[in-house]
Amino acid sequence: MIDLHTHTVFSDGELIPSELVRRAEMKGCRALGITDHVDFTNVEFVIHQVSKIKELEAVLGMRILSGVELTHVPPAKMEKLATFARRLGADLIVVHGETPVEPVAPGTNRKALEIGADILAHPGFISPQEADLARDNHVCLELTARRGHNITNGHVARLAREAGARLVVDTDAHAPEDLIDRQRAIEIAMGAGLTLERATEIVDHHAIIDL
Repeated sequence: MIDLHTHTVFSDGELIPSELVRRAEMKGCRALGITDHVDFTNVEFVIHQVSKIKELEAVLGMRILSGVELTHVPPAKMEKLATFARRLGADLIVVHGETPVEPVAPGTNRKALEIGADILAHPGFISPQEADLARDNHVCLELTARRGHNITNGHVARLAREAGARLVVDTDAHAPEDLIDRQRAIEIAMGAGLTLERATEIVDHHAIIDL
């Protein structure tokens, strides 16, 4: 299991990074992305604090990526923030996509795809044109385990399959019970309409990180 979308107490999660890492390790996670919510007000603080958890890589059989999730950032300002976050050392740029359960600004998905974010999280009712853009710019579209956001997983999987865009399964974990194991990740992908073979491939051979 590789999970590149999780949260800690440095945004709206329940766990400090070390506990999140330990609990993910117990689920069999081989790589973990900590991607707390950021905007222009807290991006420096979050990256500075969370990046310290990489110290644990030396004693764990797990890769830890210190990333960010750009959240409710106006599309016109997204590229500037993403560039700044990478300059600060972010390993991973996730964009909080246009989930139907939150008032995300229209145009967020397209801008995330245009600037080449690593992952477009819970992108909701993406269009065929957006799926094509994800393919062309090598942006991974997320199938999420998170309740509410996951109601459009089937739609995302179908358009990604038609366009040949890359898919990932992530938890968007905010609490211990949100973390999942490999089998559950495969079930989530299959629940979105993928075959067992394709679901297993996505979970075991992550589009962003090879282990």
